[in-house]
Amino acid sequence: MSIFDDFSRFLETRLEEFLKNNPHLELQALLEQLREQEQQALKLIIEKEGQKKRLETEILSLAEDIQSWHKRVAKAQAAGRLDLAQRAQEREAALLRQGNQLWGQMEGAKQQIANGKTLLSQIRRRKEEIQTKARQAKAAQAQANYDTKGWNQTINYSTYNKATDPLEAEFQKWELDDELEQLKRNL
Repeated sequence: MSIFDDFSRFLETRLEEFLKNNPHLELQALLEQLREQEQQALKLIIEKEGQKKRLETEILSLAEDIQSWHKRVAKAQAAGRLDLAQRAQEREAALLRQGNQLWGQMEGAKQQIANGKTLLSQIRRRKEEIQTKARQAKAAQAQANYDTKGWNQTINYSTYNKATDPLEAEFQKWELDDELEQLKRNL
């Protein structure tokens, strides 16, 4: 198990170094996560909008039923049929309770829609920030590549520094990738 742990730590270390050396890839991963979150938020909003519309339709239908039973109560009372009037009042009260429950559900759906829209705007704002950072990182990398493009023509060998040599870094990255591929094949 020790070999596996060592290998796992080795890979984690190399991945961290790779992401540190390639921040644009980390930004791309963040952008992908934000896109997924944006899609989920949109899906939630659409789902809750549909629920709200359904509840509104049910409430309107229930309101018509309540009006109908209210008229029946009045009609039964006018005719002196208190037994029917009482049962009609009970039905009307039950429909009112059901309407109140539906109203509460509709208000809950409205609140979830509002929360979803707030979340969506936050996600979009964050996405714009990450896109800006990604463009800046890409521009910085392009500038660094441009600055080092002709380095071997103007290099002063008396001031050569292995730590800042872009060719050294490129070879280290290539060798690391090669080692990782070999390790993968050996597993």
